[in-house]
Amino acid sequence: MTAGYKAKVETVIRLLNEALATEIVCVLRYKRHYFMASGINSLSVKGEFLQHATEEQVHADQLAERIVQLGGEPNFSPEGMLSRSHSEYVEGDSLVEMITEDLVAERIAIDSYREMITYVGTDDPTTGNLLEGILAQEEEHAEDLASLLKKLGP
Repeated sequence: MTAGYKAKVETVIRLLNEALATEIVCVLRYKRHYFMASGINSLSVKGEFLQHATEEQVHADQLAERIVQLGGEPNFSPEGMLSRSHSEYVEGDSLVEMITEDLVAERIAIDSYREMITYVGTDDPTTGNLLEGILAQEEEHAEDLASLLKKLGP
């Protein structure tokens, strides 16, 4: 953190820990969906789930690293993980339900990242750039999932 840092560091760390919890919950949901997906279209969908899980883990690592850079501690405690997360952990039974739940979670994450980017503004350009990069990938995930739903839809 530089001497000219203008953001409220405690608030930024709290927001980043909430985003960290969200990413971890997303990793867990995508991993479950990867292992549980079955049926005629499951191979391509499973690949998407695994790729998204891997990318969400990278996001979690980036957020944890930034929290430490700001002098905070990344909260990896399972206790309260869901209450810190912006999205829920919903399992889904069918491929369509799994994709739908993941799409809902991605849209929630997108909204959360947009709010955080607005909050940080120009007071913390390093965090802002990190969040913008994650947001771009979350938007790609949402597009991927929406395309899958369109292909598999009712």
